[in-house]
Amino acid sequence: MSATRSGIEIQPVYGPDDVKQVPPPPGEYPYTRGIHRNMYLGKLWTMRQYAGFGTPRETNQRFKYLLEQGQTGLSLALDLPTQLGLDADDPEAEGEVGKVGVSIGSLADMEELFAGIPLGKVSTSMTINATAPILLALYEETARKQGVPDERISGTVQNDLLKEFGARGAWLFPIEASMRLACDLIEDTVKRLPRFNPVSIASHYRDAGANPAEEMAYTLCAGKAYVENLLARGLPADSFAPRLSFFFYTYTNFFEEVAKYRAGRRIWARLLKEQYGAKEPESWRLRAACVCGGHSLTRAEPLNNIARTTLETFAVACSGLQSVFTAAYDEAFAIPTELSARTALRVQQVVAYETEVAQTVDPLGGSYFVEALTDRMEEAIRLVMGEIDGRGGFVEALRQGYVQQRIAQRAYEHQRAVEKGEVAVVGVNKFRTVGDAHAEPEMELTSASPAAARDAAQRVARVKKERDGGKAQAALRALSEAAAGKENLQPHIRDAVRAYCTVGEIAAALKEKFGTYQPPTRF
Repeated sequence: MSATRSGIEIQPVYGPDDVKQVPPPPGEYPYTRGIHRNMYLGKLWTMRQYAGFGTPRETNQRFKYLLEQGQTGLSLALDLPTQLGLDADDPEAEGEVGKVGVSIGSLADMEELFAGIPLGKVSTSMTINATAPILLALYEETARKQGVPDERISGTVQNDLLKEFGARGAWLFPIEASMRLACDLIEDTVKRLPRFNPVSIASHYRDAGANPAEEMAYTLCAGKAYVENLLARGLPADSFAPRLSFFFYTYTNFFEEVAKYRAGRRIWARLLKEQYGAKEPESWRLRAACVCGGHSLTRAEPLNNIARTTLETFAVACSGLQSVFTAAYDEAFAIPTELSARTALRVQQVVAYETEVAQTVDPLGGSYFVEALTDRMEEAIRLVMGEIDGRGGFVEALRQGYVQQRIAQRAYEHQRAVEKGEVAVVGVNKFRTVGDAHAEPEMELTSASPAAARDAAQRVARVKKERDGGKAQAALRALSEAAAGKENLQPHIRDAVRAYCTVGEIAAALKEKFGTYQPPTRF
C-alpha cells in the first residue's frame, strides 16, 4: 500500500465509511471548506510574484513590469545583508549585496524602490524577519511621504523570527529578544495600521525538509507561541487574532496539500475559539498565502518546473488560500528573468481564468478520498503538535534543538528516498534524459550587476553625509536606551528611520543591548 509524504497510507478505494466527519459549508466554523462563504466567486486570490534584485531602481522597474502584466500585489525580496542588518558597505556584506534580493540601506532607498507606485492602491508583502521592524518603518514612512493615510497602508510583513531559528537560519538577535521585537511590531501595528498584516507565520520547515503534517504542525505551534506572548501582554485575543496571517509551501503531492490546508484551518479555528477564548469569527479564520515551488523545483530539465508549479497552483486554488506566489522555472539557477517571471504569473492566470476551479467553492469537497485524507492529516498534525507541547512549547523545542534535529532527519530521509528511486522526481531519477547534448535548454539567466554593490555602498555613504547627523545619533541613542527597558520599540525605530539612520546602524543599536543568537552546539 502506498503512502503520502506524511506517511499516511493511501487506500485503493475510498467510500463513505472512511469519512469520520462531514464538514459544514464554506464560511462556517471551523472553516474546513474555506474561510469565506463564496471564496473566489467574490474575489480571486491575490497574485504576487516574489521580486527584488540589485538596486532599488532595478527592482522598481521589475515591479512596474509585473503590475503591467496583471499582477495584483507586490512581494518584496530583500538581499541577505539587509535581512541580517548589515549595510552595503559593511565588510561582512561583501559578495552578497543585491544578489538574492534588493539592497535597502535607508529611507532614501525605500523611496526610490517605490517611486511611481501608488502605495495607497497596491499592497506589498515583504519577506523580512530579523530586521522586519526596520523595513516596516521604512515602508510606512515611504507611504506617508506619498500622502497615503495610515488606514490605507496595506500589505504584510513576514516578521516570523521563530522559523529562522527552526529552519532558515537568517537570525540576528537571541530568541527572547526576537520574540519581543516581533510582538512589539504586531502590538504596535494592530493599533495603528488597520489594513496591514503584522506577521506571516511561515512554514519554511517544509522547504528545509519537514513533511506536510510536520510543516503544518510546526507552523501552527509557532502561531500559538505568538498568540500566548501577546495574551501575556494583556491584549485580548480578538484585538490581534484577525490580523495574524500564515505562509506555506505547496508541492506536487496534490491531494495531501489540499488535505493539509483543510485540516490546518479547522485546527487553528478550534484553538483560537476553544483554547484562547477568541469570540469573533474573524479571529478563528486561518488566512494563508503560499509559494508554489521551492525545493520541489529542479535544476535538471528546468522546463518541467512549469508543470510542477501549475499542479501546485491548482492544488492551492482547490484549497482556498488567499494569496499565491508562483516560483519561476529558472529559480533553481538564478533570480527570474522577465520572461520566466511573466510565465510564472501566467500559470496563475491560466488556472484562475481558463479552468472552473474559481467558479465553485471547495471543488473537491465531498470526495471520499479528500475528506478521509483531511481527517487523517488532522490526526497527524495534532500528534506532532502534542509532541511539541510535551517539550514545553515551540520556543523551548527550538531552544533545545529538537525541531531542527527532526527537520534535518526528514531532509536526509527524503534525499535518500530520491536517490534510491523510492520517491519519483521526473527528469532526476525517473525518465532522465541521458547522453543528449540538447537535453538542457539554453536559458537566459539574470545576474546581479557588478556595479550594484558599489552603488549601494555609495548610497549609504551619501545618506550619512547629507542627513542631520546629530538628529540621527540622538535617535539611535534613544532606541538603544529603550531596548534596555520594556517599552515597545517600534516608535523608536520609526524615529530612527525618519532621521535617515541606516538599517545597519539601527540593527547595531539593538545588538548592543540584545547580543546575537548562538545556535545549539549539539541536538
